[in-house]
Amino acid sequence: MTKNKKLSYNLNIIKERVIFIKELQYPFDSEYLIKNKRKIKKELLLKPGLINKNIAILGGSTTSEVKNMLEIFLLNYGIKPNFYESEYNKYYEDALFGNEELDEFKPDIIYIHTSNRNILNYPNIKDNEKEIEELLNNEYLRYEKIWEKLDNKFKAVIIQNNFEYPFYRLLGNKDVYDYHGHTNFINRLNEKFYEYARCHSNFFINDLNYLASSYGLDKWANQFYWHMYKYALEVPAIPYLAFNIANIIKSIYGKNKKAFVLDLDNTLWGGVVGDDGANALAIGPEVPSGQVYLEFQEYLKAHKDLGIILNINSKNEYENALAGLNHPAGALKPDDFIIIKANWEPKNRNIKSIAEELNLGADSFVFADDNPAERLIVYNDYPDIGLPLMDTPENFIRNIDHNGYFEMTNFSKEDLKKNELYKDNAKRSQMMASFDDYNEYLKSLKMKAQIKEFIPLYLERICELTNKSNQFNLTTKRYTLKEIEEVASNKEYLTLYGKLEDIFGDNGVISVIIGHIKEKELHLDLWIMSCRVLKRNMEYAMMDTLVKKAKLNNIKEIYGYYYPTLKNKMVKDFYLDLGFNLINDDNGNKIYKLDLDNYQNKNKVIKVEK
Repeated sequence: MTKNKKLSYNLNIIKERVIFIKELQYPFDSEYLIKNKRKIKKELLLKPGLINKNIAILGGSTTSEVKNMLEIFLLNYGIKPNFYESEYNKYYEDALFGNEELDEFKPDIIYIHTSNRNILNYPNIKDNEKEIEELLNNEYLRYEKIWEKLDNKFKAVIIQNNFEYPFYRLLGNKDVYDYHGHTNFINRLNEKFYEYARCHSNFFINDLNYLASSYGLDKWANQFYWHMYKYALEVPAIPYLAFNIANIIKSIYGKNKKAFVLDLDNTLWGGVVGDDGANALAIGPEVPSGQVYLEFQEYLKAHKDLGIILNINSKNEYENALAGLNHPAGALKPDDFIIIKANWEPKNRNIKSIAEELNLGADSFVFADDNPAERLIVYNDYPDIGLPLMDTPENFIRNIDHNGYFEMTNFSKEDLKKNELYKDNAKRSQMMASFDDYNEYLKSLKMKAQIKEFIPLYLERICELTNKSNQFNLTTKRYTLKEIEEVASNKEYLTLYGKLEDIFGDNGVISVIIGHIKEKELHLDLWIMSCRVLKRNMEYAMMDTLVKKAKLNNIKEIYGYYYPTLKNKMVKDFYLDLGFNLINDDNGNKIYKLDLDNYQNKNKVIKVEK
């Protein structure tokens, strides 16, 4: 291949990848995705660091194209799915009676793809209220039996569709409130599903009803596809369904975004603050365009309250940026942001700087900028960054929201404090700059730690941490909440969580260790720590406590494991630093061993609660 041909070939690859990133986010070109699914899959299989997960699809209708679309969306999120697919409309039989293939498959995720077509008995206009109530309970109990059976057998995450509205209303508008109405029946049945979801941590609802309504119910329920192919929705709608399921799954496995990086001019407000001045910006209720930008700011502020970090990346003078953010009609103020980069540096360089200051990967960010050229430049450096289409301000919220960047499957109290925690870190950095001796700086923080075995109060946060921690994560093992609960109650496991506070505030639960006991050996399945507390000696405090607990269990040796990824290189020599000896190295997958007899405590700066 000549040099020119090779260059042309490489440019074509880049162009194809740009197309893929565009087509794998909302809004979708369904025809393109379905037509090019094999080509897209082949490209996505080249992504490094894919994690394998077994996903069983139990369908009440045809699911083959649902599986195909779900596969490419999950690959794009770094998850390589292996599928079990039930035979047509055999979801109930597979769940209740099982089969050898499903049993051997051992699913991590079970997706139950049912629709209103799978409701067995709707109310009849001749039925009385008591009879309809019995119909409702029987229909619900049929599904509850499915969930309980699957949970008892597989201990897997279950994702269940709710029911979309019927495609006709026999009673017209009365259908929604009269107990004979199918719409009323579906609403009441859905509410029973939601009540179950509220009480079961490993159970999630795929909101089919919202998807159908958003897509357009008349199109969604296209009767041609049901009667011809037994698809419960029209085929062009399948990417929207599959994408929504993929968002639930990627959230479970810690693939959510964590932060916004936001442009200012014509993104957070209408106009250019440097040219027009802050007073002339379109924001607030006085003009229609100003109302749109205000609503977008309020939407972003609500994310901040959920623990999503807000940052600015704008080509502007810093003083002009602050003037715009202090506009009296704006919902967002300078204090709502962790980092404000208002300068004339290239935006990809600013993103690199923001990532380093927050100790996050660039793939943790959603970059919202109205300029497509800026988005493309950033994409070329960071292809896994979130890049919503920012075409017109009226579509900003929809395009970000429908992409599901921050899908909430688990939510902890620490999330509510996330922005404050990052601001406290900034204060620590400022204080560190005033010390010549790093050890003296650590002592000045007056750190106190609580390091104990898992307790129910923190199990949700522990689960969240196992799925969100990527840099300080030695084995990259992920846990569902149910698995964490099982480990916590199993005497064959040794568990520790670590909380850390100092003069600036409480960081909450920031480190987790899980190890299984094998006679007089402890094998560490997981050791993770939040990037917020790196280089604070918390790992030494955790290790000292681990050794103490191990000795109480008559353990003589601890085995540590390191499996390399693109993100955890910072801990590749972690066990050597703690005094372990390397005993095996299989292409970078390393096993370490520590004899406990001569272990000396390493923590000198953190006071650990007795």
